[in-house]
Amino acid sequence: MNLNQITLPVNDMSESTRFYRQLGFTQIVDTPHYARFECPEGGSTFSLALSDEKISNGIVIYFEHEKLDEWVNILKSKGVNFTQEPLDQKYLWREAVLIDPSGHKIKLYWAGENRLNPPWRVEINEH
Repeated sequence: MNLNQITLPVNDMSESTRFYRQLGFTQIVDTPHYARFECPEGGSTFSLALSDEKISNGIVIYFEHEKLDEWVNILKSKGVNFTQEPLDQKYLWREAVLIDPSGHKIKLYWAGENRLNPPWRVEINEH
């Protein structure tokens, strides 16, 4: 099993698609009510769906990049604002935080081996 994609509700499709292209994603579907993006590595996609309702949720979206600090500096030079500069976390990830035009919290991070194999990893499953 593999996670295919996540769809985010957005209030302004034009502003939101521009924002995600600015982060470096390739837009592969473009309609007035739906857009889809391909990640630069790994073949993952995510999409945006236009919503008339106010968006309020606790979802946090993570995008991983090995050269996190360099990526953040490039985005800042393009005018992207961050609510948190890259910072080493106690759970062994380095993260920067920003907010997309619809209010979704985004964490740009690098975890390396600790993403799938942290020192506290367990394997619990039901076969």
